Amino acid sequence: MASFAVSGATLGVVRADGGASSARSGAERRGGVDSPPLLFRKKDSSRAVLSCAGATGKVLVPGSESDDLLTTDEPAAAGPAQPEEESQMPEDMEQTAEANTTGGAEDKLESSEPTQGIVETITDVVTNGVKELAVEDKPRVIPKPGDGQKIYKIDPMLDDFRSHLDYRYSEYKRIRAAIDQHEGGLDAFSRGYEKLGFTRNAEGITYREWAPGAQSAALVGDFNNWNSNADTMTRNEYGVWEIFLPNNADGSPAIPHGSRVKIRMDTPSGVKDSISAWIKFSVQAPGEIPYNGIYYDPPEEEKFVFQHPQPKQPKSLRIYESHIGMSSPEPKINTYANFRDEVLPRIKKLGYNAVQIMAIQEHSYYASFGYHVTNFFAPSSRFGTPEDLKSLIDRAHELGLLVLMDIVHRCHSILMQVLRFLLSNARWWLEEYKFDGFRFDGVTSMMYTHHGLQVTFTGNYGEYFGFATDVDAVVYLMLVNDLIHGLYPDAVAIGEDVSGMPTFCIPVQDGGVGFDYRLHMAVADKWIELLKQSDESWKMGDIVHTLTNRRWSEKCVTYAESHDQALVGDKTIAFWLMDKDMYDFMALDRPSTPRIDRGIALHKMIRLVTVGLGGEGYLNFMGNEFGHPEWIDFPRGPQVLPNGSVLPGNNNSYDKCRRRFDLGDADFLRYHGMQEFDQAMHHLEERYGFMTSEHQYVSRKHEEDKVIIFERGDLVFVFNFHWSNSFFDYRVGCSKPGKYKVALDSDDGLFGGFSRLDHGVDYFTTEHPHDNRPRSFSVYAPSRTAVVYALTE
Repeated sequence: MASFAVSGATLGVVRADGGASSARSGAERRGGVDSPPLLFRKKDSSRAVLSCAGATGKVLVPGSESDDLLTTDEPAAAGPAQPEEESQMPEDMEQTAEANTTGGAEDKLESSEPTQGIVETITDVVTNGVKELAVEDKPRVIPKPGDGQKIYKIDPMLDDFRSHLDYRYSEYKRIRAAIDQHEGGLDAFSRGYEKLGFTRNAEGITYREWAPGAQSAALVGDFNNWNSNADTMTRNEYGVWEIFLPNNADGSPAIPHGSRVKIRMDTPSGVKDSISAWIKFSVQAPGEIPYNGIYYDPPEEEKFVFQHPQPKQPKSLRIYESHIGMSSPEPKINTYANFRDEVLPRIKKLGYNAVQIMAIQEHSYYASFGYHVTNFFAPSSRFGTPEDLKSLIDRAHELGLLVLMDIVHRCHSILMQVLRFLLSNARWWLEEYKFDGFRFDGVTSMMYTHHGLQVTFTGNYGEYFGFATDVDAVVYLMLVNDLIHGLYPDAVAIGEDVSGMPTFCIPVQDGGVGFDYRLHMAVADKWIELLKQSDESWKMGDIVHTLTNRRWSEKCVTYAESHDQALVGDKTIAFWLMDKDMYDFMALDRPSTPRIDRGIALHKMIRLVTVGLGGEGYLNFMGNEFGHPEWIDFPRGPQVLPNGSVLPGNNNSYDKCRRRFDLGDADFLRYHGMQEFDQAMHHLEERYGFMTSEHQYVSRKHEEDKVIIFERGDLVFVFNFHWSNSFFDYRVGCSKPGKYKVALDSDDGLFGGFSRLDHGVDYFTTEHPHDNRPRSFSVYAPSRTAVVYALTE
């Protein structure tokens, strides 16, 4: 048996010339085990329309001596292929679509079709002897659909679009009814991974794959010398291919843990070796381009056992957005284990209560930031093994941190097997790895037929509820949120939506889409717009409007800058503010420059006003908390463009694909003060919970003074954005009487400021109304400084 390393782990690979299991003949395998039908069915159709998530890939041409590669764009799986940019689907499903002209059955439920035409799926698999399925001891109950009418009470303006919204809800209820009637409900329906892909019981291994477009299929791999005649599969009437491999004579499994496996299919476009859409682990061997599906079933003593309970959902979210691979100060691909030991304690110390991890699902193209998914059920092997990831998540839970996954799903047509695949995928990560929720990527591109491209959303409700809306996609989002919150009430669902669709963060039972939070993307865009100007021209009212322009009762996660701004070719806030001066003037033992002083001051103020007014949650991409000076440039070689010109690479260097946490930790650098401020800001929110305070009031937006004043809870925030004017005896309106003290001061010397305020001063209110507030107190407001005053008595 050969072996190769996977980020510190070693997996065995059976050579083509060895292994007891490879000596078994195909006749000893049992194909076509009687199993319950797995697909919904309607009348035969000549074509199928399919759209879900995945990415194109290179596939091996079987039977050739050199295993030449087909010239597609990326390594692939029988999971994902990509019919269009960022629109992904499992390859065997793609082959289904191209093959249905030869008799495949379309399984889309048209709204005009009676649900009684759907073939019922048998759900009593335990009584039929399939005892290997992991059935919960106590079934979980997902609430039945409501009437979907509460949205009209929440927002009366929706009444004018009642026909669209009622139709949307009726489609959701129709699909739910079909699943409840024929699949035993969302709970059973969303456990496709217990039937499809590889499953094992005491007698052996069963492998099933839905590929109705294939004309023949065989399971191949190291275990049978890649012999397509050894383990041929049988197809049921719904397009599910199946084979059962009994244990070897010594009781060991027919497929060794860690060995390579693929499904070889004869399709209308040729014979293809593909990775199972349901594969749990895949690896790109050193020196090879295509990925290999790995049969992952470690012995019990090697399986990670979770030790710590999952934290409850906090009232406010402070999210640290991370990428495992680039999370090391060293120029390398970091590991789950190192992130667990080195980065998680840092996140906790900084005061964040959640970590959002990008690029978890396996992706063939490292520089895609994880958005070109190739294996939906497999954690990226670049960073370690599935057990390593579980250990990371368990450690985060020990620290009291929620772990959110950046998930990439696309669904534009309610095909039941695709729906089963995506819902099962969401559940898999919650169930198997104990993730605490998701940030759904690119939701705007799903919800509209124009995908949000070259469209400006003005807030007119007709933009959200009309022919441009992809109702099937919205219904999918309703179903996945139904599943998440039904099975895991404390799970968090965040949707990346730039359109501002009404009902987005209203529960599904009330007629909404069901997300907990909308990612408030307009704020980061506003800061980019402002940073291109001199801060002398900033409008205080414009800043406040952008930060507070969100739908009542729908929670938002806001951020000052996105991870995209950290990529080469773009600019972070710190780089917009300080530019190349960051490379020469950040050491405390040398003089600063006006640009550095201005940049550090505004960097802190921008982050605090965003946290203070922007929403009920806040997100920061790792390193930006201290103004990371280097952009992200993934390793890349030279690229030949279609016009023949060559785009230079960076010699496949990892030098700019890392996070220099050492800069933020170095107390002799000005980065350290910026990091200390970010930490103090989050600990202030932890103590006072101001992001979710019911008491919120903006009392001043003064354009001449460049001052913003607002109250949240027992705190009063005072921002003086003026570049030169400091104000003595500046009157600040407030609602609550008593004594106030400085709780946070961006000008504190600890944070790289000039220490112009005396923190020992007490500020007593007087019954002197000001700015429509019943009381007030006077303060000193230094230029380019933000100060938070807390009511102490």
